[in-house]
Amino acid sequence: MIYHLLYPLHTTFSSFNVFRYITFRTIYAAVTALVICFLIGPWLIRKLQSLQIGQSIRDDGPDSHLTKKGTPTMGGVLIIFAVVVSTLLWANLTVDYVWIVIMVIVGFGLIGFTDDYRKLTSQSSRGISGKARLLGEIAIALFVSIILYMKPDFTSNVTIPFFKTVLPDLGWGYIILSTFIIVGSANAVNLTDGLDGLAIGPAITCFMTYLLFAYFAGNIKIANYLQIPYVAGTGELAIICGATVGAGLGFLWYNTYPAQVFMGDVGSLSLGGALGTLAIVTKQEILLAIVGGIFVVETFSVIFQVGWFKMSNGKRIFRMAPIHHHFELKGWAEPKVIVRFWIISILLALVAISTLKLR
Repeated sequence: MIYHLLYPLHTTFSSFNVFRYITFRTIYAAVTALVICFLIGPWLIRKLQSLQIGQSIRDDGPDSHLTKKGTPTMGGVLIIFAVVVSTLLWANLTVDYVWIVIMVIVGFGLIGFTDDYRKLTSQSSRGISGKARLLGEIAIALFVSIILYMKPDFTSNVTIPFFKTVLPDLGWGYIILSTFIIVGSANAVNLTDGLDGLAIGPAITCFMTYLLFAYFAGNIKIANYLQIPYVAGTGELAIICGATVGAGLGFLWYNTYPAQVFMGDVGSLSLGGALGTLAIVTKQEILLAIVGGIFVVETFSVIFQVGWFKMSNGKRIFRMAPIHHHFELKGWAEPKVIVRFWIISILLALVAISTLKLR
């Protein structure tokens, strides 16, 4: 709204021309989201405490987590609010990609909110049924995928990391791939959200990385120089990424060890869904597996653990899955697990960015 209100005045006041620059608006979207979190965060935590909206702890988890029972959860509402408000203030709202990502954030956030609410009312770590939640996620992701596929200026080609000219066209199969990426990303972030600040740290790194990808893909000169697909309008998604980074940092202020609030499914599903959508729109779909490598490893640790448990009559690969619990049970202090995962996430992001030239 600030963009639409002030930028038209640049014909009268030249200083307002600054609002045309995506870099300027991205910075202030991040600052706005951060300030919103600082202003509203303490009130939200007190409100959640007064409503007795506390975290339920899984019975088979590490003993050290039992002390976290009752910590306010559903703090992801703060992230969603800060991101949406900042985006509406600073983005060019005539770009439909902006509304698509907002729709995913809000849609997946509502699914997560419902799941969190069910956990609270049942006083257990289990929310709505897995099938119901998955169907809701698939419905939103499929709807978004169809919209993108039907856009005349959006291609169904897939960008393969490390290769410039390998751009396979999946046709209608792209709808299936993009649906899988959005749903998979949402649940991968959700599985990672098990320690104080563990999920939000890599999420911040991922959104910073896709901030660059969105800006590059939306700038025809940079896209041609890097020989990556040019997608008109995606530059505005850098503002959503910036807002998410700011909101993530603001939330981390309260979520860092020992956490005052947890994001809950409402936060993890919305962040993961948005991340998957950004990967698709910027045409860096496969690269998400590198950028979000921490989320991928966490997901596969659960898949392998469950699969091997069933195949081997009760044997386990890890002491506990997701894998962050495995390291806890090996004796790593919780902050050590968190910070080391953050470091790995930053390294993976650097490798992903380097692929823009290593092709």
